[in-house]
Amino acid sequence: MAYATIVGIEVVYAIATLILVSLGLAIIFGMMRVINLAHGEFLVMGGYAATIAVHHGVNVWIAILIVPPIAVGLIGLVVERAVIRFLYGRMVETMLASWGLSLLIVGLLTTIFGSSTEGVPMPLSGFTIGAYQASGYNVFVIAFSLLTLGAVYVLLRFTRLGLLARGTMQNAAMAAALGVDTTKVYAVTFALGAALAGLAGGVLAPVAGIVPTSGGSYIGQAFITVLGGGAAALTGVTSAALLFGSVGQAATFATNPVFGSVALLLAAVVLIRILPNGITGRYFKGWL
Repeated sequence: MAYATIVGIEVVYAIATLILVSLGLAIIFGMMRVINLAHGEFLVMGGYAATIAVHHGVNVWIAILIVPPIAVGLIGLVVERAVIRFLYGRMVETMLASWGLSLLIVGLLTTIFGSSTEGVPMPLSGFTIGAYQASGYNVFVIAFSLLTLGAVYVLLRFTRLGLLARGTMQNAAMAAALGVDTTKVYAVTFALGAALAGLAGGVLAPVAGIVPTSGGSYIGQAFITVLGGGAAALTGVTSAALLFGSVGQAATFATNPVFGSVALLLAAVVLIRILPNGITGRYFKGWL
């Protein structure tokens, strides 16, 4: 029973991690149809923001929950105003521009911090279940991912900003004709996606080493989850994370982490082969 509980916690933790990593991309790609290949680097910048804050004596909870989304959200706003705003509707050019941005960010981070691994102290201790030790911080990540998912749902569903964002992404010309400043809506929406990526990087900083090139591992997981989820941003991310996280973690426990990653990739290939439009392209139509 104790072992089954530990396995259950780890499976749910894998699902929660996929949700956190993919949520920002679901806003930027799922809603805005912008292929942001710098998404992984946004997460890494969030991790470095948390690290810098901790090194300067900031409380660890403020460092991982407050500083990263603010810092990366502001960077995302600058990126949208300086680069992305000129490329809406041009997916190939946006992909190339964001790829170049990711290379620039990796180069800058390497120049500033070097190639050594940075980290944030674990703010919570573990606890015992039977003969096994579980991570208290993993449980926090599970709870926080659910809270973040719920907060984003409320923001997009029940606030004026969410209404304007959804309306603009569906029909920008009609929104503009009704008096909506679509340029501001695009900027705020992109900044929100970047802030969520930074938040994920900060939250995961205590459990994952931070190096300038670690964004590559994040971007692959995020795109697989968002593509597997389909058109509905939040419902798609949640359903795809449930599937891929369960398959990947189950395979990890049965074999090792390498085969767990392979199993996750195979599950994504099979899903997209069966459901080319993703889970919400077939089910949950009309959901957010």
